Amino acid sequence: MLTFIRTEMRVIAALISFIMMIIFLLPLGSGIINLGNCAGAFISGVLTAVFLFWGRFSRLVSHLWESRGGRVMVCAVAALIAVGAVAAAAMSFFMVREMRDAPKNTDTTVVVLGCKVKNGAPSLMLRRRLDAAYGYLSENPEVRVVVSGGQGADESISEAQCMREYLVSRGIAPERIYEEDKSATTDENLRFSHDIIVREGLPEHITIVTDGFHQLRSDLKARSLGMEAYNISAHTPWWLAPTYWVREWFGIAYYTARDVIS
Repeated sequence: MLTFIRTEMRVIAALISFIMMIIFLLPLGSGIINLGNCAGAFISGVLTAVFLFWGRFSRLVSHLWESRGGRVMVCAVAALIAVGAVAAAAMSFFMVREMRDAPKNTDTTVVVLGCKVKNGAPSLMLRRRLDAAYGYLSENPEVRVVVSGGQGADESISEAQCMREYLVSRGIAPERIYEEDKSATTDENLRFSHDIIVREGLPEHITIVTDGFHQLRSDLKARSLGMEAYNISAHTPWWLAPTYWVREWFGIAYYTARDVIS
């Protein structure tokens, strides 16, 4: 009976891992390939193979354990996996916490972070960010907004212009919208938007509108510029969320290491 339960649990674990691998591969159909879906698909694929061929995997580990070098390798891999899992869990905790930091009052300037523009119109993720911003702006007509994003090589207009046109088409008054159309990264989004906020005398306590997975890194950057930030999170499509969530782990690790070194 115990053997059956163990086998059943391994089959369930393998099935879950396989489903996750498929989810990580789904964005490839839309031309989205990044460190998130590459790493996620690879890890999910490895776990699927491990659970399906548990007997062979166990024998391999046992064989390695018989030699000193093998034991060192097994322990090193196990330690690496443990550290990675703890780091991912810790980052996820703080990412979720930042997603829920909604504006406490209207003494704020909304900053919408750019995303892909396709054929002159907002991509799915950018449209959801704009819809989230529109909801808050329509409820608080005294609040103004900076739309932030430059023009990529494959974009017909800047992300800022696209966002402005979309918000105006939804009924947001043009005079409430400020364009920042030079940035190409999150760092530049916030730095250049901050310059506009100071120049125009807008409230310096900002409200960042971006996808939930992106809020923590955006907030960290805002703090490094001396800005306090609230957050309004756009809903990320379910089939994209795992890819961008994993990619964000690498992004947070990179920016944290960079700040420590510098």
